[in-house]
Amino acid sequence: MSGLTKKMIKAGFSKFDIADHLTTPERMAAYLDATIEEANGDQAFINNALNDVARAQKQNMTKLAKATGITRSGLYETLSPKGNPSFATMQKLAAALGLRLTFTAAK
Repeated sequence: MSGLTKKMIKAGFSKFDIADHLTTPERMAAYLDATIEEANGDQAFINNALNDVARAQKQNMTKLAKATGITRSGLYETLSPKGNPSFATMQKLAAALGLRLTFTAAK
Protein backbone atom coordinates (compact mmCIF):
# COMPACT_ATOMS: atom_id res chain seq x y z
CA MET A 1 0.00 0.00 0.00
CA SER A 2 1.39 3.39 -0.96
CA GLY A 3 1.92 6.17 1.54
CA LEU A 4 -0.82 8.23 -0.09
CA THR A 5 -3.29 5.33 0.15
CA LYS A 6 -2.47 4.86 3.84
CA LYS A 7 -3.02 8.58 4.45
CA MET A 8 -6.34 8.45 2.58
CA ILE A 9 -7.58 5.52 4.66
CA LYS A 10 -6.42 7.18 7.87
CA ALA A 11 -8.27 10.36 6.86
CA GLY A 12 -11.45 8.38 6.19
CA PHE A 13 -11.18 8.24 2.42
CA SER A 14 -11.27 5.04 0.45
CA LYS A 15 -10.12 4.27 -3.06
CA PHE A 16 -12.91 4.87 -5.59
CA ASP A 17 -13.61 2.00 -7.97
CA ILE A 18 -16.31 2.56 -10.58
CA ALA A 19 -16.85 -1.20 -10.79
CA ASP A 20 -18.42 -1.06 -7.31
CA HIS A 21 -21.16 1.20 -8.71
CA LEU A 22 -21.94 -0.69 -11.92
CA THR A 23 -24.45 -2.93 -10.17
CA THR A 24 -27.16 -3.26 -12.83
CA PRO A 25 -27.17 -3.82 -16.59
CA GLU A 26 -28.75 -0.38 -16.97
CA ARG A 27 -25.88 1.29 -15.09
CA MET A 28 -23.33 -0.67 -17.10
CA ALA A 29 -24.99 0.32 -20.37
CA ALA A 30 -25.20 3.99 -19.34
CA TYR A 31 -21.52 3.95 -18.32
CA LEU A 32 -20.45 2.44 -21.65
CA ASP A 33 -22.69 4.84 -23.61
CA ALA A 34 -21.12 7.81 -21.80
CA THR A 35 -17.65 6.37 -22.34
CA ILE A 36 -18.16 5.98 -26.08
CA GLU A 37 -19.62 9.49 -26.27
CA GLU A 38 -16.57 10.95 -24.51
CA ALA A 39 -13.90 8.70 -26.04
CA ASN A 40 -13.52 10.57 -29.34
CA GLY A 41 -12.23 7.36 -30.89
CA ASP A 42 -9.79 6.58 -28.08
CA GLN A 43 -9.87 2.78 -28.05
CA ALA A 44 -7.80 2.57 -24.85
CA PHE A 45 -10.43 4.67 -23.05
CA ILE A 46 -13.21 2.35 -24.26
CA ASN A 47 -11.20 -0.77 -23.39
CA ASN A 48 -10.70 0.55 -19.87
CA ALA A 49 -14.46 1.02 -19.48
CA LEU A 50 -15.10 -2.51 -20.78
CA ASN A 51 -12.60 -3.79 -18.24
CA ASP A 52 -14.46 -1.87 -15.50
CA VAL A 53 -17.75 -3.48 -16.55
CA ALA A 54 -16.15 -6.94 -16.65
CA ARG A 55 -14.82 -6.43 -13.10
CA ALA A 56 -18.23 -5.16 -11.94
CA GLN A 57 -19.81 -8.43 -13.00
CA LYS A 58 -17.69 -10.15 -10.34
CA GLN A 59 -16.97 -12.76 -12.94
CA ASN A 60 -13.45 -13.93 -13.15
CA MET A 61 -11.76 -13.66 -16.50
CA THR A 62 -11.84 -17.43 -16.93
CA LYS A 63 -15.67 -17.46 -16.90
CA LEU A 64 -15.83 -14.44 -19.17
CA ALA A 65 -13.34 -16.02 -21.55
CA LYS A 66 -15.43 -19.20 -21.69
CA ALA A 67 -18.62 -17.20 -22.33
CA THR A 68 -17.00 -15.25 -25.18
CA GLY A 69 -15.00 -18.08 -26.69
CA ILE A 70 -11.86 -15.99 -26.34
CA THR A 71 -8.84 -17.31 -24.45
CA ARG A 72 -8.22 -15.79 -21.03
CA SER A 73 -4.95 -14.25 -22.17
CA GLY A 74 -6.64 -13.01 -25.34
CA LEU A 75 -9.31 -11.37 -23.23
CA TYR A 76 -6.74 -9.59 -21.07
CA GLU A 77 -5.02 -8.41 -24.25
CA THR A 78 -8.32 -7.26 -25.78
CA LEU A 79 -9.25 -5.26 -22.67
CA SER A 80 -5.78 -3.74 -22.28
CA PRO A 81 -5.15 -0.14 -23.33
CA LYS A 82 -3.35 -1.44 -26.44
CA GLY A 83 -6.14 -3.88 -27.34
CA ASN A 84 -8.01 -3.41 -30.59
CA PRO A 85 -11.07 -5.66 -30.45
CA SER A 86 -12.96 -6.44 -33.63
CA PHE A 87 -16.66 -5.71 -33.87
CA ALA A 88 -17.36 -9.44 -33.51
CA THR A 89 -15.33 -9.49 -30.29
CA MET A 90 -17.24 -6.46 -29.00
CA GLN A 91 -20.52 -8.27 -29.70
CA LYS A 92 -19.30 -11.36 -27.84
CA LEU A 93 -18.17 -9.28 -24.87
CA ALA A 94 -21.45 -7.39 -24.74
CA ALA A 95 -23.47 -10.61 -24.82
CA ALA A 96 -21.32 -12.24 -22.14
CA LEU A 97 -21.76 -9.15 -19.94
CA GLY A 98 -25.54 -9.21 -20.38
CA LEU A 99 -25.53 -6.24 -22.74
CA ARG A 100 -26.32 -5.61 -26.39
CA LEU A 101 -24.72 -3.29 -28.92
CA THR A 102 -27.11 -0.87 -30.58
CA PHE A 103 -26.92 2.08 -32.91
CA THR A 104 -28.76 5.39 -32.81
CA ALA A 105 -28.97 8.23 -35.27
CA ALA A 106 -26.27 10.86 -34.84
CA LYS A 107 -27.45 14.24 -33.62
